Amino acid sequence: MSGKLKTALTTTLTLVEQFQPTLSSRTNAGQPTPTITDEQTKDSDPLALLSASATALKSHVTKLSLLTLTSPFTASAVATTLSTLNESVLPSLVTAALLVTPESHTAAFQSEIRILTGTALKDFFLLVKEVQVVAEDKASKKGLDQLEKDTVTLAAGRVWDACDTLIDVATKGVVGFVVQRAEEYRALVRDAVEEIEAWDPDEEGDEFFDELLDAGADMAGDDSKDDESDEEGSAALHKRKKDALRMLKPIAQIYPAIITNRLKKAPVPLTPSTTKVIETLMKNLQQIPEHIDEVAGALYEDDLDKYTRQVGKTKDCSSKAINLVALPWAAKRSSVDEETEGDKFTTWSKTWLKVVGEVSKSIDESSKSRIN
Repeated sequence: MSGKLKTALTTTLTLVEQFQPTLSSRTNAGQPTPTITDEQTKDSDPLALLSASATALKSHVTKLSLLTLTSPFTASAVATTLSTLNESVLPSLVTAALLVTPESHTAAFQSEIRILTGTALKDFFLLVKEVQVVAEDKASKKGLDQLEKDTVTLAAGRVWDACDTLIDVATKGVVGFVVQRAEEYRALVRDAVEEIEAWDPDEEGDEFFDELLDAGADMAGDDSKDDESDEEGSAALHKRKKDALRMLKPIAQIYPAIITNRLKKAPVPLTPSTTKVIETLMKNLQQIPEHIDEVAGALYEDDLDKYTRQVGKTKDCSSKAINLVALPWAAKRSSVDEETEGDKFTTWSKTWLKVVGEVSKSIDESSKSRIN
């Protein structure tokens, strides 16, 4: 192996190893990072830079893999390609990822970008290791066998896939990212509501335990009281299921409404205040399906306290989400109850809050009467 190629390979592997912890660390304290100038922070679009850098990485990886697979192995050409990657492509990629901050793009989007960039670097590192093996063995071989060729091709393919994913997320931006996440949460809510709808409170459970309970009841002797109690319990569960669906169906409606009327219309680039609103909104939208799962569990377990508590949490998260974006982005952020100029979604939000508030009050009263 030539000295120039050996240096280029060592530099590439060292750079990637140094950049990886930089991307995984929140503070980057004590970690080597590419130099980020004030001009880069101010003037450059980090997502455009990220997309361009990922495209350049994919292009150079294609060239690198072809040079590695083609006989005779040209050490000087491989070294030149690696040098370009070391001097510009890799530093630009990591710089772009580090310029994506929670203040400008939300913490969730920053995390996604850093994970995807880290994946691209990890896969690139593995490709370079394969190139290193080929470079070390080339003196004793005339060419690569099929297994070696397949190994290099698969390694290059993983880098291409990682770059494509990174380019796609960067191109769609924060708005595309949060819309996709909101759609995912919406699907979870829809599935949970459908599961509750399909559940039959009278459906028999575990036959083994039912037989044990029946045997115990026979020994106790008082069948009429047990039957009466079972009927009351069944009626209460049916009522609870009906109340839950009265609450959950309107809650499921907030996802398409918020996606269409607010998230897709978010002003780009995001201002710090808009970023903060979206960050809080997405946390609430994420928590809703988690609470609905707990509501379902409480129904199956016939746990009234848990049911009431989780229905309340679901309603609270949903109301917070609606209140956060009830007003248009350009409007002053204030309470939806205040006289502020809004739009059709603002009007819909007020109606939704009123309806859900009434349903919630009905559920609370029903739960209290059941406890008493």
